[in-house]
This record gives sequence, C-alpha cells and structure tokens, in this order.
Amino acid sequence: MKPRHDDCLMRLSRIEGQVRGVSKMIGQERYCIDILTQLRAIRAALGKVETQVLKDHADHCIADAVRSGGEDEQRKKFSELIELFGRYTP
Repeated sequence: MKPRHDDCLMRLSRIEGQVRGVSKMIGQERYCIDILTQLRAIRAALGKVETQVLKDHADHCIADAVRSGGEDEQRKKFSELIELFGRYTP
C-alpha cells in the first residue's frame, strides 16, 4: 500500500471515531454548539482526505495517462477531471 493511502486510511479511521463521538454527544443531549463544532471538524477532516485523493489521482492516474502518450487515455482522464471539478462548482 502506498504511504498516501496509509495516511488517508489513518485519517478516515480518526474520522470514524469522531462520528461515533458525535453520535454519543447527541445521545447524551449535549450542547448543540459543541455538536456543531465537532461536525465542522469532521467535515474539515473529510475535506483533507478528499484533497489527498484528488492529488493522488492527479499525481498518478493523470500523470500516467500523459506519459503513456495514448491520446484516448489522456482525453478520458482529462474529461474525468473536468467532470469532477464540475461537481464542486456551484
């Protein structure tokens, strides 16, 4: 497994624990602001994982397609990237 995958898995494991913690907080009827603060932290942590996966895709999948010289594969990967960015644009 690649070191970056290890990092993502570690982050996801931490996020999993955070989600369980928020679930307990809700069950304990903790203060709403505290719950919202934890939810914001979870979203930020997921954003970091998402960014890392995107960087890995660019570093490996897209770079490999460019190096391969195959125009069809290059177009396919470029289209995937454009579609992905389109999902994040309001």
